[in-house]
Amino acid sequence: MANTIAYSLFTDFDINLFKAGKHYKLYEKFGSHIVTVDGVTGTYFAVWAPSAKSVTVIGDFNFWIEGEHPLNVRWDDSGIWEGFIPNVGIGSIYKYKIQSSHDDVKTEKADPFAKKCEHPPKTASVVWEDNYSWKDNKWMNNRKKNNALDAPYSVYEVHLGSWKQKNGNDFLTYEEFAEDLVNYVADMNFTHVELMPVMEYPYDPSWGYQLTGYFAPTSRFGNPDGFKFLVDAFHKKGIGVILDWVPSHFPSDDHGLGFFDGSHLYEHPDRRKGYHPDWKSLIFNYGRNEVKSFLISNAIYWLDQYHADGLRVDAVASMLFLDYSREDGEWEPNEFGGRENLDAINFMKEMNTAVYENFPDVQTIAEESTSFPMVSRPIYLGGLGFGMKWMMGWMHDTLEYFAKEPIYRKHHQNDLTFSLNYAFTENFMLPLSHDEVVYGKKAIVDKMPGDEWQKFANLRLLYSFMYTHPGTKLIFQGGEFGQTKEWNFQQSLDWHLLEYKVHEGAQKCVKELNKLYRKEKAFHQKQFTAEGFEWIDHGDHENSVLSYIRKGENEKDTIIIICNLTPIPRENYRVGVPKQGTLKEIFNSDTRDFSGSGNYKNTKIKANKTTWNNRENSVELNLPPLAMIALKYQ
Repeated sequence: MANTIAYSLFTDFDINLFKAGKHYKLYEKFGSHIVTVDGVTGTYFAVWAPSAKSVTVIGDFNFWIEGEHPLNVRWDDSGIWEGFIPNVGIGSIYKYKIQSSHDDVKTEKADPFAKKCEHPPKTASVVWEDNYSWKDNKWMNNRKKNNALDAPYSVYEVHLGSWKQKNGNDFLTYEEFAEDLVNYVADMNFTHVELMPVMEYPYDPSWGYQLTGYFAPTSRFGNPDGFKFLVDAFHKKGIGVILDWVPSHFPSDDHGLGFFDGSHLYEHPDRRKGYHPDWKSLIFNYGRNEVKSFLISNAIYWLDQYHADGLRVDAVASMLFLDYSREDGEWEPNEFGGRENLDAINFMKEMNTAVYENFPDVQTIAEESTSFPMVSRPIYLGGLGFGMKWMMGWMHDTLEYFAKEPIYRKHHQNDLTFSLNYAFTENFMLPLSHDEVVYGKKAIVDKMPGDEWQKFANLRLLYSFMYTHPGTKLIFQGGEFGQTKEWNFQQSLDWHLLEYKVHEGAQKCVKELNKLYRKEKAFHQKQFTAEGFEWIDHGDHENSVLSYIRKGENEKDTIIIICNLTPIPRENYRVGVPKQGTLKEIFNSDTRDFSGSGNYKNTKIKANKTTWNNRENSVELNLPPLAMIALKYQ
């Protein structure tokens, strides 16, 4: 009896779709699958290697001997090698040994479709079959409204390896995260969590952005069922899960996708399009149909098999432009003489189309740092079709403003107000992400000027401005309690800081802002449209005070925001308001509860007929130092 039995999961239709770049569930066919053939259970293997002369499966079941279990090449020019190996079961460790037709080059590769990988630094694939029964029906049936563009959407960004550790510096398991992390995110009133890449990656300092196992949750924290258990636990608490997804580049590790079958299979053969000078990694060939099928299948896989509620797509700008991070002569214009990567643009449109057709109740979020137009606009209008886009301009300008000593802020008020000139051109998410607290950029609280009290007052004011500014929100782990050290991927967050009042106060402030954002319709119902925002006064540079209005569907939901951006309290400060009536202070970032002064409260606020800020009615207020107050009509 042959060691490998001829067998296939592919139909002719599958092959045609694959070749056309339209097969979005390749994970059901490629990779390793437990099947029963003629009454014998074993594993079916399938891999794409069109330049191969021979492909054999090597593993712990054949002592890693090449040639024991050769795969058969299909007859249809698809370049797919496949076969059934009896008695190979769950937990078996394997790789593909590929001999190329190009110069007889030999490569030894992990399975691109493996559902489980060995724990790094080991690099082999592991046969795995899903055995998890989901318990998140309630969330899945209702998530459309939780992920909608008019819903509150505040995201806690997490790097699992460094959020919290045990016994010095051991990782928590997925099951432990399902307890600790889930309860924490729920307690903080965040609506979503975003996990930095959980797909298998060999090199810890890449933070997960150099992937080799696209279909496998990293084995650092347990097995695939453990990861499903974690997603399930979030869903049971009513929290959505966004996964960081990296189609922009991949590392050239020997066991990875690079030079897979002795040819440039996954990467673009032209180095000008196939190599990233910044990350010293390879770039996918977005114009190749089979690669498109691979990537879109991967996006669909995490939504389908792991119930993810969204994908944050990394480094979109690097995909959009042929000259990204390249000097003159290092890139070639497209057929129209422009700098846009047309293949990558088409791929993103196809990816977003496939995602929203199959999962209309999720979001794709582009990390895109340029002014490329219509990233988050529908494809039929000429957009790229993402649900949201990171507002990098807001992040940069705001952090730059807050780093300035208050005495100079009057000259830079435009830094804070400029974002409203373009805030409604995209569906923007305001990100204070991991990228802002590494490589010498300092922790968020440490960017602030002044003594400890002022630093933390500034921090609370920054978050208050962020939560009342149009758009969805994202805060990276540690930022919510004023972590004072830069983020270090090798260490746990400094949770002991919460013993100190100022840190506990910052945490309480974020918790309350999340609550306010969720409760008050004015902050989310029209967060992406100009109708949801109105300036009262953005021109009081001298006092460094900003005032504006946020609106929901109903007039009764209207909220008035005033920010005092200096440490000088402003007593009897007059602000124009939309109409007469009694207002109530519903938020004050200077309360004692948040470790503020607590000295400047506004009670019994009555709007009277005094013209101010070009409005017929106005109120007189006491503005606390370095603080935001929010008012609502009673």
